[in-house]
Amino acid sequence: MPRLAIGRMSGWNALGNYVERNDNCVRSKSRGEQTMSEKAIKSAARRIRNAWNNGKPIKPVRETLPPDDLEAAYAVQKINTDHWIGEGRRVVGRKIGLTAKTVQVQLGVDQPDYGMLFADMCVVDGDEIPVSKVLQPRAEAEVALILEYDLYQQQLTLLDLIDATAYALPAIEVVGSRIAKWDINIVDTISDNASSGMFVLGTRPVHIENLDLRGCGMVMENRGDQVSIGAGVACLGNPLNAALWLARKMVEVDTPLNAGDVIMTGALGPMAPVTPGDVIEARIEGLGSVRAAFSS
Repeated sequence: MPRLAIGRMSGWNALGNYVERNDNCVRSKSRGEQTMSEKAIKSAARRIRNAWNNGKPIKPVRETLPPDDLEAAYAVQKINTDHWIGEGRRVVGRKIGLTAKTVQVQLGVDQPDYGMLFADMCVVDGDEIPVSKVLQPRAEAEVALILEYDLYQQQLTLLDLIDATAYALPAIEVVGSRIAKWDINIVDTISDNASSGMFVLGTRPVHIENLDLRGCGMVMENRGDQVSIGAGVACLGNPLNAALWLARKMVEVDTPLNAGDVIMTGALGPMAPVTPGDVIEARIEGLGSVRAAFSS
């Protein structure tokens, strides 16, 4: 029986085996031995897909998954990612969530999370978004980074990230939750593709050497009324910090970021709910503005 590092949580490893850990040893169990956990993970993935398809929120999936098991939550996310790719959807990048320290404390975690961005989530600046496309939608302003080169190296540095970045864009992420009433914890949001929905990119690329991403101020308005205010420092201290965390994590899980990928780096301020008829505009210092309109 092999011994591994002590002190980590039990959960699913990259090989698809369930790793059980206690104070003395670690034992890797096959999927055949873990039929209950496997069934729970597959069931959670199916329930989330159904909610995406029928627009009906579901109870928290954490109630049926191993408690606080982030590996199980990412296993749920991967099942659905593979399913959607099999249906013809195309991954165009990643999104980072939980970049505000206050939200991390609230959910009892010490790191962000990530989800997939698909091509059919991307909306042209100013185009109308049917509110029904996203369950329980909320809007948040972000900095988007577009990569010029792959980021596959081990021990990635901030310089590697800067060198690999083609440009930045102002962005609005329309987050959503398939979990009823946004009653989520970390397991729920990871399982639900990091509470993703749609994203809107601005149209004026800016090279990052011309930006102060840490200090850039942000104002978001709904039909002229201010609904959120923030700055780059609210996003893990700097949106580049969040992007570096993601790049390293993607190498760690053997799905590195590629040239052309979009990185939604995380919210610069509080998110705001949206309803039909709303027009959200975000202005980010140095990057300009981006607009999202919502129809019924």
